[in-house]
Amino acid sequence: MGNELEPVDLRILEALQEDGRLTNQALSERVGLSTSPSWRRVRQLEENGVIQGYRAVLDRRALGLGVLAFIRVKIDSHSAEEAEAFAAEVIGLEEVVACYSIAGDADFLLQVVAPDLDHYADFAMSTLRRLPRIKEMQTTFVLKEIKRFDGLPLRFAGERG
Repeated sequence: MGNELEPVDLRILEALQEDGRLTNQALSERVGLSTSPSWRRVRQLEENGVIQGYRAVLDRRALGLGVLAFIRVKIDSHSAEEAEAFAAEVIGLEEVVACYSIAGDADFLLQVVAPDLDHYADFAMSTLRRLPRIKEMQTTFVLKEIKRFDGLPLRFAGERG
């Protein structure tokens, strides 16, 4: 298998996105392969970096994380070194569950969780705002999750734009 994904690979990926705990036997039955080829394809997808790991999907509210916010951050300088330094500092912040370098009127978009607004305020003012490269921050609070991330759309896999 090269870098091209075949239809059976997409079926494997779809099945594993739905349930990462599938046994090889159950996976092979679902995708229409015998167990050995199924196992080999999964290993190849892992080795090629298409499958990067397996995780449990957790309910943030059940864990007491009632606040979900997105923070747009502008930094002082647009040099690669400054952006890398900011990113390195953000990676260590537990409240930041995702961070993206973005185009537009901000440099980074942070996805942040917190138990409540008091904790969020303390984090934003005492931790995040004090990072040395921040020029401006703008927070958007999520009122209701309409559709959360639930896997990648595999029907587009392999398309080149």
